[in-house]
Amino acid sequence: MATKFDEQDRKGARGTDHEASPPPPGYTDDHVSVQTDQAFVYDDSQKLGYTATVFVIVNKMIGTGIFSTPSGIFAVSGSVGVSLFLWIIGGILTFAGLSVFVEFGLAIPRSGGEKNYLERVYRHPKYVATCVLAAQMILLGFSSGNALAFGRYCLLASGSTVDGWVARGIGIACVTFSVTLHSVAPKWGIRLFNVLGVFKVFILLFIVFSGFAALAGHRRVPNPHNFDNAFRLEVGEGYGGGGAYEYCQALLRIIYSYKGWENANYVLGEIKNPKKTLTWAAPLAIGATTILYVLANVAYFAAISKEDLAGSEAIVAGVFFRNVFGDSAGARSLPAFVALSNLGNVLAVSFAHARLNQEFAKEGLLPFSKFWASIKPFGAPAPALFLHWLITIIVLVAPPAGPAYNFITDLYTYPGAWINGFVTAGLIYLHYNKKERWESPWHTYLPVAVLYLAANIFLALVPFIPPSGPWNEEGYPYYVFPIVGVGVLLLGVFYWFCWTKVWPKLGGYKIVAQRHEDAQGIEHVRYVKVYNKHE
Repeated sequence: MATKFDEQDRKGARGTDHEASPPPPGYTDDHVSVQTDQAFVYDDSQKLGYTATVFVIVNKMIGTGIFSTPSGIFAVSGSVGVSLFLWIIGGILTFAGLSVFVEFGLAIPRSGGEKNYLERVYRHPKYVATCVLAAQMILLGFSSGNALAFGRYCLLASGSTVDGWVARGIGIACVTFSVTLHSVAPKWGIRLFNVLGVFKVFILLFIVFSGFAALAGHRRVPNPHNFDNAFRLEVGEGYGGGGAYEYCQALLRIIYSYKGWENANYVLGEIKNPKKTLTWAAPLAIGATTILYVLANVAYFAAISKEDLAGSEAIVAGVFFRNVFGDSAGARSLPAFVALSNLGNVLAVSFAHARLNQEFAKEGLLPFSKFWASIKPFGAPAPALFLHWLITIIVLVAPPAGPAYNFITDLYTYPGAWINGFVTAGLIYLHYNKKERWESPWHTYLPVAVLYLAANIFLALVPFIPPSGPWNEEGYPYYVFPIVGVGVLLLGVFYWFCWTKVWPKLGGYKIVAQRHEDAQGIEHVRYVKVYNKHE
C-alpha cells in the first residue's frame, strides 16, 4: 500500500487533467505516439435511473443460483435449519460487502467497480492491482453458469431427457442473443432486462406462494416432513456429513446466488445521479432479494424430499414445480419461465461485465485497447461484449461432459474472495491512515468491514484443505477450482510484468495512460507511448 500520494495521484484526486511528461530536448514528434482523444460517453437516454438500477442488480442476483444451488447447500449440511441459516448468513455478508462497495462507489463514482477501488489503495507497483483484477474479470467473468442453466431448463420444459452438450448448445445460443442485442440495440437490451427483472421477481414470488400452498398440503407428492426436527444434522443418500471444505464450498455457492449486488458499481458512469441512486437502489434490491431467497428455500423444503433435493443439481425449481403441480403439459411449461429468468441474468451479467472490460481498455491495459474501448457503431461497447461472449463460450465447452454446473459456479465465485478481501482490507487501511485523506458520503463501521474481511479470508483459504469425503466426488479433484482461480490471479501479475517491464524495454518506450473529464463531465482518454531517445 502507498503511504502518500504521488503527484499524479494528487492531480487525479482533485479531478484535474493528467499531464504527460514532455519529451526531453532533441526528441521529435516521431518519438511520441499519441492516440487521438476518444470520448467514450453514452447518451443520457441510455443512462440508468432508479428503477433500471434496481433491475441491473436484481437481474444478476436472481438467476440460476436460487433456482439451482439449494440442492448443493442442503447436501453439505443434511439439515433443513442449517441450510436456511446459511442462506441468511449469505444475506448478512452481502449487506456487509454492499456497505464496503457503496462507500468506495460514492467516493469514486465511476464505472469499473473494484478496479477503481484497488487502484485507489494499491498504487505501487503501479498497475499491478489493475492487471490482477483484469485477469480475473476478463478470464473468469463469464455467463457460462447462467447460460448452461438456461439450456437445462429449456430442455426440462420441453420434456426432453437429453442433457449434456445439447444444454450447452442452447446456452451458447442464449449468450449469443444477449451479446448481439446489447451490441446492436443497446436501449432494447436495457428494456428487456428491465422487463425480465420484473418477471424474475414474479417467478420467485410464485415459487414462494406455491411453497405456502405446499405447506398447507396442496402438492402431488407425500409430505416430506422436512421441518420435523429441522436443525438435526442427518447423513443420508447424497447428503450430510460435510466438513470445513464442504461448508466453504456451500457458502461459495450461496455467494454465487447473491452475486450481482455489486453490479451497479460496475456501471456507475451510466447511472443518473449515482450518489443518490446507489444508496436507494442497492439496499432495496438486496433486501428484497434476501427475503425472497429464504422464503424460496422454505418452499423447496415444503415440497421436495431430502433425497430428491440433494440429487437435483441445477434444476431444483423444476423438481419443485413437478412435485407441486404434477407432470401435466401445463406444469412442464413452468420451467420455461425459469429459463426466461436465466436469460435476464445473462443479459444483466453481459451488460455489466462488458462495461468493466471496456474500462480496462480505456486504461490501455489490453492489447489493441482502442478497439476494445470503442462504442461504434451503435453507441454500445460491442468489442468488449464480444470479448465477454468469447470467454463464456470457451468455459461452456471446455469442461468434459458431466456435472459441469457446480464446477463453473465454483470457478466463477472463488477468485472474488481474494479480490473482495483486498478491497475490504484497503478500506480499513484508508480509514486509519490519515495521510490518505479518505472521504466518502458513506461510512462502513469497523465491525462490518472486519466481518466481511474474515469471511473472504475463510473462503479464499479453506478450499485448499482436503474434504472429509472423496477428493473427486463431483467429477473433478477438490483443488482444481482454487488452483485455477489463484493461477488466473497470478497470470495477471505475469501480464503486468510483461506489459510494464518486458515489452516497453524491448520496444524502447514507456506507457502513459491519461484520463480527464471536461466541464460537461464527459470522459476523455489518451494513450501515450513515450519512446526512449536513440543515440
